[in-house]
Amino acid sequence: MQFRDLKKQYEALKPEMDAVVLEVLEQSKYINGPQIQELESNLSEYVGVNHCITCANGTDALSMAMMVWEIGRGDAVFVPDFTFFSSGEIVSFAGATPVFVDVNKDTFNIDTDALELAIQKTLDKGILTPRCIIAVDLFGLPADYMQIRKIADKYDLLLLEDAAQGFGGKINNKMSCSFGDISTTSFFPAKPLGCYGDGGAVFTDDEGIADKLKSIKEHGKGNNKYDNVRIGLNSRLDSIQAAVLSVKFKSFIDYELEDINNIADKYTELLSDYCITPIVPKGYYSSWAQYTIRLTSRDVRDNLQLMLKETGIPTMVYYTKPMHEQSVFSNLDIDYNNANTKELTQTVLSLPIHPYMDDQDLFTVTTEIKKIIKK
Repeated sequence: MQFRDLKKQYEALKPEMDAVVLEVLEQSKYINGPQIQELESNLSEYVGVNHCITCANGTDALSMAMMVWEIGRGDAVFVPDFTFFSSGEIVSFAGATPVFVDVNKDTFNIDTDALELAIQKTLDKGILTPRCIIAVDLFGLPADYMQIRKIADKYDLLLLEDAAQGFGGKINNKMSCSFGDISTTSFFPAKPLGCYGDGGAVFTDDEGIADKLKSIKEHGKGNNKYDNVRIGLNSRLDSIQAAVLSVKFKSFIDYELEDINNIADKYTELLSDYCITPIVPKGYYSSWAQYTIRLTSRDVRDNLQLMLKETGIPTMVYYTKPMHEQSVFSNLDIDYNNANTKELTQTVLSLPIHPYMDDQDLFTVTTEIKKIIKK
């Protein structure tokens, strides 16, 4: 059994996939080929924003936002404490200071009460200047953007949506990657929409920001690549990956999102009496990058994971350590008491899920979990 079965996906898409990759090889336009512009147009239309700028990976996408906004030394950027490392890494890389905020235990996303408290504490200290909120759409579920936007507007802060795991999610009819002043996603292979290598994209409605992002991703170019008007990156999505994404994108919207939501619903129905299953608030729609349950303690979680492994069922723990406890952030002069984050790192367990998961695998996973927990 695979945690996320990319081979089975390829087998389902093989004729179309092989054809578009071969087309790139025949055209020999490996960088900035016509596949790039076509993909960017399709993605921006799907998300509902004016501009999509593809790049080399999701981390670069976040860094490009920091560069456009000129966030740096003396600035405070508010980041969920329960997330992947890159969400905080890019803040320090820009020279700014990340302030890690506790999350909501039910949604795994940034807690808005804790966010406002962190902003107020930062203002009261008077050492750092609050500049930006990074909201992460963790495990596929959009963050509480209605409330986050109110807070951002109240304190005149920029809002960066990190939808690396959230592409395809939505709140009512508004899509992930459309909630931020700038929004980003990742096309890492295991993401809801993934390529066959690294890839990412940045979304914005602001034409001026879009022009700067296009410049930044190609060494800060001006009128041409030998006219450099700013410091930038070398961060392009290549034509083969864009071709791969064009095929995957069609299946993603045609049936994969619906299928993975059906699997998540079945998981919840079968497991809700045995553990704490994920909550999707009313009006929200998840793209299910992960299906993550919660157990009563670390011992229960670790024992369950070990016993599942012995039966050939793969699981993962996202994440084992709060961001503020990462050794690289030990120099931050902030006293953290993020109780929800600390509890989640001890109790969460992510189960196998993907759009091509069959009923037999689902039955096997849920049956073993119920059997182990009963013991």
